[in-house]
Amino acid sequence: MKRFILSILTLLFFVVVPARALENGMALTPPLGWNSWNRFGCDVSEKLIKEMADAMVTSGMKDAGYQYVVIDDCWQVRRDDQGNIVPDPERFPSGIKALGDYIHSKGLKFGIYSDAGTGTCQNRPGSRGYEFQDARQYAAWGVDYLKYDWCNHSTQEVKSSYAIMRDALKAAGRPIVFSLCDWGLEEPWKWGADIGNLWRTTEDITDCWDCTGLAGLGVMQILDLEVDLGRFAGPGHWNDPDMLEVGNPGLSLEESRAHFSLWCMLAAPLMAGNDLRTMPPEIREILTNPEVIAVDQDPLGRQAVKARDYGDTEVWRKELSGHSAAYGLLNRSDTPKEISVPLRSAKQVRDLWKHQDLRLSADGVLRANVPAHAVVMVKVVRE
Repeated sequence: MKRFILSILTLLFFVVVPARALENGMALTPPLGWNSWNRFGCDVSEKLIKEMADAMVTSGMKDAGYQYVVIDDCWQVRRDDQGNIVPDPERFPSGIKALGDYIHSKGLKFGIYSDAGTGTCQNRPGSRGYEFQDARQYAAWGVDYLKYDWCNHSTQEVKSSYAIMRDALKAAGRPIVFSLCDWGLEEPWKWGADIGNLWRTTEDITDCWDCTGLAGLGVMQILDLEVDLGRFAGPGHWNDPDMLEVGNPGLSLEESRAHFSLWCMLAAPLMAGNDLRTMPPEIREILTNPEVIAVDQDPLGRQAVKARDYGDTEVWRKELSGHSAAYGLLNRSDTPKEISVPLRSAKQVRDLWKHQDLRLSADGVLRANVPAHAVVMVKVVRE
């Protein structure tokens, strides 16, 4: 009998007690920022990062909510005799602390990159065995965001490896957003909330609408992998379908707008990956659309679900605070399509790209003509 009661109590514990989430007070809405990798790869420097911080301010992106300026791989070259990570002295002659100070002087936040293995994906020194030392260094440099990759990891166990850096960041005493990047290989959505603030769900993205290859996955391939992951995301812990390709040469203007719409519907981190210094006004308009960004940043923290799937066309729905919802009407095909969605309980329907209210038909149905490779995005306030 005692064994039976103990078994029942154990069962109740696992049924009733929710999974513990990392409580560092960070990323209560998805982080917004810029990362160097998609556009520049290893070609990073102090000059480039400063110019991107400047452009984030002058372009209006800072005012739109973008905060983080993140250096990806290739900023580091070796470790010194004490094991300290050493930045590339030619590309970062003033040092990382001075660069972080410059970014902070702009009212922005500073992000950096490392790897849970012995080396990064570009074979620069990783943090394996140096987690606490690196975390202390990041804190001393004023780092606010850490992207942590999963190359050169040998026989390490992924969850425990990431947990070491989580504990190291906590011990360092500076609030740092922790971004996990194992490309979804070990289903981090099932355990990541206990360790990080966001976790990659897929392989790397590439600036292509619908393709796969050595360079990565297209926008549509990544979107398909986000279905059914919404229950794992929420304030402080987010699914990350990778950084934005908006404005990069492989996407048309319509595809860039659709890509941005869908990532906002997914409550995804919005990390721009284009050249902010030279982006044309139409790309800036996409990246700074306040009504679309508000959907991403909605405090309820829900990720969109695919409500309808007609093959070439889909309807995605995201619940929002204030008795409202956002809908993304997606046309994946190469020709224009009409997409319909019943909205009979709506008292207001607003097109978030045209910035105007819409009228429904007499039967309470929204019928939208959606161009090829495009999204019509609306916000619905219900009765």
